[in-house]
Amino acid sequence: MAGIIQVNMMLAELVRGLPPTPALASMPVSATVTDREGQLLRPFTTADGRWRLPTARADVDPRFLDMLIAYEDRGFAEHDGIAWSSMLRAGLQFIGAGGRVVSGGSTLTMQVARLIEGEPTRNLWGKLRQMVHADRLEHELGKGDILDLYLTLAPYGGNIEGVRAASLAYFGKEPARLTTAEAALLVALPQSPEARRPDRDPAAARRSRDMVLDRLVAMGALGEEEADYARHEPVPTARREFPMLAAHMAEQAVRAQPGARQVALTLDRRLQEALERLAAARARLIDPKVSVAIVAADIESGDVLASVGSAGLFASESAGFVDMTRAVRSPGSTLKPLIYGLAFELGLAHPQSLIEDRPTAFGAYLPVNFDGFNRGTVTIHDALTESLNIPAVVVLDAVGPARLVSRLRRAHADPRLPAGAAPSLAMGLGGVGITLRELVSSYAAIANGGLPVQLHDGVGPQPEPGTSAPVLDPVSAWYVADILADVPPPLNGSPGRIAYKTGTSYGYRDAWAIGFDGRTVIGVWVGRPDGAPVPGLSGIVGAAPVLFEAFDRIGNRKAPLRRAPPGAILASNPDLPAPLRRFRHPNESMVARQAAPQIAYPGDGVDVDLGLASGEASPLMVKVRNGVPPFTFFANGAPFGRPEFARQSLWTPDGPGYVTLSVVDAKGQGDSVRVFVD
Repeated sequence: MAGIIQVNMMLAELVRGLPPTPALASMPVSATVTDREGQLLRPFTTADGRWRLPTARADVDPRFLDMLIAYEDRGFAEHDGIAWSSMLRAGLQFIGAGGRVVSGGSTLTMQVARLIEGEPTRNLWGKLRQMVHADRLEHELGKGDILDLYLTLAPYGGNIEGVRAASLAYFGKEPARLTTAEAALLVALPQSPEARRPDRDPAAARRSRDMVLDRLVAMGALGEEEADYARHEPVPTARREFPMLAAHMAEQAVRAQPGARQVALTLDRRLQEALERLAAARARLIDPKVSVAIVAADIESGDVLASVGSAGLFASESAGFVDMTRAVRSPGSTLKPLIYGLAFELGLAHPQSLIEDRPTAFGAYLPVNFDGFNRGTVTIHDALTESLNIPAVVVLDAVGPARLVSRLRRAHADPRLPAGAAPSLAMGLGGVGITLRELVSSYAAIANGGLPVQLHDGVGPQPEPGTSAPVLDPVSAWYVADILADVPPPLNGSPGRIAYKTGTSYGYRDAWAIGFDGRTVIGVWVGRPDGAPVPGLSGIVGAAPVLFEAFDRIGNRKAPLRRAPPGAILASNPDLPAPLRRFRHPNESMVARQAAPQIAYPGDGVDVDLGLASGEASPLMVKVRNGVPPFTFFANGAPFGRPEFARQSLWTPDGPGYVTLSVVDAKGQGDSVRVFVD
């Protein structure tokens, strides 16, 4: 009777303090961020710094499971957690060795019990406790759940736990497909993970792997020829980095859902990886302090397919930790397509309407073209494909900056103006703050026939279905897209494949290229995150080549641009209705081109070096803004030019000295300056 009581007390002591039986669904594991197909983008360590990725049988190569059970626990499917024959053998060895554990005799269930408790079992009491715990696990869990726990908790050296983390760390791949040699190594390592770590002792890792192969051959679980081939496969000698794709977005996703074990994003892992490599390579070619950001999205659904926040998360010189897809920057000329789209929608213009590109003042605001030259009379089509500044500002003045802001907001963009400032004409040339994601959203609307496209990536709430006010009408959106398809490509691109626009902000601080085909829209930003200028950086040189290379990487997503919708007028300028042949401002008096002419160059009182002293004098170019052509040009009262349409004329002096230059327009209004030429 006393013996029975003593045994019961011992059993009670063994059971007392056993941890509750865990469920894999609630066990602390590494948070993982995956793409739209469930492929791993980035895992995070647990709170105690361990790589413990949740792993189920379905995630692992079936051959590995067969090898694991054959080597570790052949009776796993039949026993109730304890293999008594193995335990008897281990007990006899324990007695024969004077109380020292020689072999464990542990089943996979007992190993799971030890891993859950986190206590060593190299003593009899620990082994008995492990047996009791294993018995409870068998009664409370199924065999599949026990095996899943082992696959998740098995130690593989250092802070690596579980077969999935080990496969990624040592082989750089998921464990769904393993070679025989890889599977054998993953079977061997948990028996002595620190001593057999391949990154510390490759020779020990090889010996342990080959020992598993030899035993499996002896058991008849593996053919000799296959084992011999596996023995010749090299073992890894270093740990690989865990995947860190979409690093910025993945971190935002985990912060947004702190308790989530897995967060699925809308990204495409293959495209994300390709564009990250592209961004890093292009940034290296430009400057170590330059970063590159890329956003790709599906036009119809708004799914973000790739989001590259920088040229490299750990690129310290270019502040790689800053997510430049969400940084507010000056958009340069990238808003011009929407400006012209509004003019088309309001019936003010057609792509083949003529417009003047000449010096024009809007009060104190005097826009100039990027290259400083004027083209005279051009079509709206050419004004946009050549990204001329003055026509864009004239059109913006006609449609109204407030309307531009309103349509940007319809496109799910949030244009930032200086504190207390109202929308102004400067917006047309970059005088507003906007993010790369917002620009991509705006261009997606143009590509989508004018309907707004709300980008979403899986981090925030899903956009609510419903109808929103259009950004442009279908015909106007198509007109814009058709023009952008004619923008000359960079040296690495072919024409007509995509519709796109570049932009360069003031001072060469931001280079942009945004483009789309019939299915995908991609935006590229290049610059320094600290806002410092990069001399010579421009949209066509810095960002456009990246954009075209990005489209080279979208694979089977390529699709032709949309066809013309009903109502589109496909005609040259002479065939247009009379009101559309020339762009006319609704209120011509608002535009300073009706003001008196002004000599824009040279300035009054300046010295102009024409090389007269060397005998190889260059003529002086006299330029005029405002006024009504044709203009008559004078030097000291003598006419020297009366071009029919041009706003400039050449004058060659007889020698050095002061000269009074004058101009008179068709209305008799004039201006003059006095300069010294030498």
